[in-house]
Amino acid sequence: MMKEFVIATNNKKKLTEIQRILAPLGIVPVTAAEKGIDLGDVVEDGATFAENAYIKAKAAFDKCGLPVIADDSGLCVDALDGRPGIYSARYGGHDSPYSTKIQMLLDELKDVPAPERTAHFSCAVCCILKSGEVIAVEGRCEGEIATAPSGDGGFGYDPVFTVGGRSFATLPSDEKDRLSHRGNALRQLCRELENRKEEL
Repeated sequence: MMKEFVIATNNKKKLTEIQRILAPLGIVPVTAAEKGIDLGDVVEDGATFAENAYIKAKAAFDKCGLPVIADDSGLCVDALDGRPGIYSARYGGHDSPYSTKIQMLLDELKDVPAPERTAHFSCAVCCILKSGEVIAVEGRCEGEIATAPSGDGGFGYDPVFTVGGRSFATLPSDEKDRLSHRGNALRQLCRELENRKEEL
């Protein structure tokens, strides 16, 4: 039996990633818009990825009463003391395209040598079941920041985040899912949901 979960995101590429990873559980991710629900503007004023994921999930759950999954993720660069971190989507201006954000990041790192360009992606996922039970998990992926973008896959900072010398934007989707912060977090969520099959 297929089970619908509302995914609190407007990012179609993120939705596709979530769909791929949750498919084995028979979960069908749908957007709030597809269910005729307007989530409005949610103020993400948490101090951590986990807090922001919960804020988004709770706002969606309060409006629809259906099982909800929300995530908050970002890029943390060691040479920038963890920036842009929870402000990754707002880095360089909330409405600026990621090409602009990436160029700004590369400009900030232009004098940083390769061994010091370490970074990680973090992803916090919050799931609220129909019962109101909250499941929170987090995933992480270590990598480096390249000196120039490469690849046309993925989204966000993927063109400059590299693992093993290859950017996320150059990886096939199954390989990215295996390595990525979101993949790691969602696999943890899958394990948690497996233990609650009767509640879904």
